Amino acid sequence: MKTNLNRRTFLSVGTGAVLSAEIPWTAVARTPAPAQLKLKQLEIEVGAAKPFGAVQVSDTHLTRVDKRDDDRKIKLAASRNFAPLAEHYLDEAIHNAKANGDLLLHTGDMIDFVSAANLNCAGGHFSDGDWFVSSGNHEFSKYVGEAKEDEAYKQDSYSRVQEEYPNDLTFASRIVNGVNFVALDDVYYNITEKQHGLFEKEIEKGLPIVMMCHVPLYGPKLYDYVMDHTNQRCAYVTGAPLECTETYEKGATYPAGQEWRHRAVQQKTDQPTADFIKWLKEQKLLKAILCGHLHHFFEERFSPTAMQYVCSATFKGEAYAIRFK
Repeated sequence: MKTNLNRRTFLSVGTGAVLSAEIPWTAVARTPAPAQLKLKQLEIEVGAAKPFGAVQVSDTHLTRVDKRDDDRKIKLAASRNFAPLAEHYLDEAIHNAKANGDLLLHTGDMIDFVSAANLNCAGGHFSDGDWFVSSGNHEFSKYVGEAKEDEAYKQDSYSRVQEEYPNDLTFASRIVNGVNFVALDDVYYNITEKQHGLFEKEIEKGLPIVMMCHVPLYGPKLYDYVMDHTNQRCAYVTGAPLECTETYEKGATYPAGQEWRHRAVQQKTDQPTADFIKWLKEQKLLKAILCGHLHHFFEERFSPTAMQYVCSATFKGEAYAIRFK
């Protein structure tokens, strides 16, 4: 779990490390006149013992590096300069939640890639406020798209990442005011039999459940939205049916052994994932699914008792302000 580094200590130590690296400002700098975080209001009926609030952020994509990282990582940070206000917006979310006594939720991709500075930065923010999180695919990405990302790839950096995060990144649960928050890892578009078994044990507790994951679960409206409005060749959802995924690979031109470079290859639904989603739709205790990954807001009914809420990206200055009742 995360190291005992409070935010004040992080800022005094981390900033010095960044400045000493002499890297391009786009990788680390804060804009002088930042914009204000936009909070989309949600009210979710879950059957809480008493109402409470939460701020959900997702896809922050921190891009910090310092002299502890190699030249390749420093160049990567300079090229991944799409989120210069990400840390400012994250700070605003933390301030807002703390001012209202709210829970802080993060649904993956706090960091853009694994670096010493990014992990220290993430840990510093997680030490400030009351956090519960799920992992994202970028949590374990070392150089962004340089290799096939699977369980073996993830394990290469898993322990190092886990040290800075507030709860287990594979599967975790936490009860807040009679509501069971359950976070699980679906970052590579699959859910394992072990995770399914652990979720069944959470159902046995008899409490209303809010599930958290990074990649949204398949919904027909969400699928159509991604495919029709975002110019993507695949839908970037977990559990898409075969009739959807069999169309994903058209036009792929990667050579033999490099098929993994086509993002659609990873998104084919395996049987444990299909079984879990079918079972999950039947669980009356499931009241909501919170996720991210797509960098856009989207809401769709998942089951008779649960809506799925896709949170936009922190780096865009957007987040959910949720009232659980």
